Amino acid sequence: MIVLTSAWGMGGTIRAAHNVAGHLTSTGYDVELISVKRTREEPFFGTFPPGVRACALDDRRPGLVPWYLRPARKLLCSVPSVLMHHGDRTRRSWSLWTDVRMVLKLRRASGFLVTTRPGLNLLAATLSPPGLKLIGLEQMTLGSHKPSLHRAMATLYPRLEVLVALTQQDAEAYEARFDGRVRVAVIPNTTFAAHGPRADLERRTILAAGRLSRQKGFDMLIDAFERVHARHADWTLRICGAGELASALRQDAKDRGLLDAIEFPGPSDDLPSEMEAASIYALSSRCEGFPLVLLEAMGKGMAVAAFDCPTGPRDVIDDHRNGILVPARDVEGLAVAIRELIEDEDLRRACAAAAAETAREYTIEAVGPRWEALLRELGHPLQRELPDRRNAGSPLVFW
Repeated sequence: MIVLTSAWGMGGTIRAAHNVAGHLTSTGYDVELISVKRTREEPFFGTFPPGVRACALDDRRPGLVPWYLRPARKLLCSVPSVLMHHGDRTRRSWSLWTDVRMVLKLRRASGFLVTTRPGLNLLAATLSPPGLKLIGLEQMTLGSHKPSLHRAMATLYPRLEVLVALTQQDAEAYEARFDGRVRVAVIPNTTFAAHGPRADLERRTILAAGRLSRQKGFDMLIDAFERVHARHADWTLRICGAGELASALRQDAKDRGLLDAIEFPGPSDDLPSEMEAASIYALSSRCEGFPLVLLEAMGKGMAVAAFDCPTGPRDVIDDHRNGILVPARDVEGLAVAIRELIEDEDLRRACAAAAAETAREYTIEAVGPRWEALLRELGHPLQRELPDRRNAGSPLVFW
């Protein structure tokens, strides 16, 4: 079971979970995705990996809850969750209904339980189901979490078998925070292997994508692009995504007289095609866990310019070899980097080619064996040693 807020939704955590689930299923593990909620008929990313099962704790599609459960569901959904930590931003997706459904799902489960965000890590540690070994996965930097989460982590994370961080920088921060009381491993998220045409390096388009939120720093990207546009008025910035800052970002572009040069097409269900029609990818985030979209752009052979935000970009970008790394939140530096990629075609092409090579190191084929090795090392909860690499029937719960 991989319990995600929405296994049918979009986002880097979901893409990575699908990748790992598919890989482990192909090696003999029995993997189920558990989604807190479901609102879509089909997964955003097409179909689930072959052999991977999926279910939803709260299926919100009209008419999908059996008639005899509807009164209980209505009542329990009106009561806040008692299991999900109040400091986790996904708490609003939980209720007493999902609490009950989750406990029933886990009460007789055995195998490995991999939780994918702080609230879920804490919930798993609180419940500590006796048949499951707990593997917490941290998608964001330690410093990005609220103080209330830090306090709960200090108490409950020692119950985890292992905490998996996405970068070495993250791992060192968590090790220091817990003073050796929590074992920390490093396994990066994975991206899909690039298929289809490479990015068109002749296109005069700069691409960015992500939730239109403060974290992604698109306000700083618009500021940087204004400086680029002053010299290169024939270039366009295209920001794909939806979110709470959509209106504010559009108004900012309008106030700067850039509405003709900055496009806001909304969320894309075919981001690879967007990348094929652009030449430069810009990452302006204030913080990241491990920016899969950056790796996807590199895999498509885009030239990339990124803030050296905590964490992730520094792990994959070798400055001026496979992209340009800019000090965090340095708007003028980002503008200079983008202008450099625009004005130096040889650099743009060299970085794009090297970026594609780097991205191959983060495909599931490259990273999946590290998950296998970790599970073998931990051993089956009911059997100290896994007999071989293809542990047929060995259950894996991704939460």
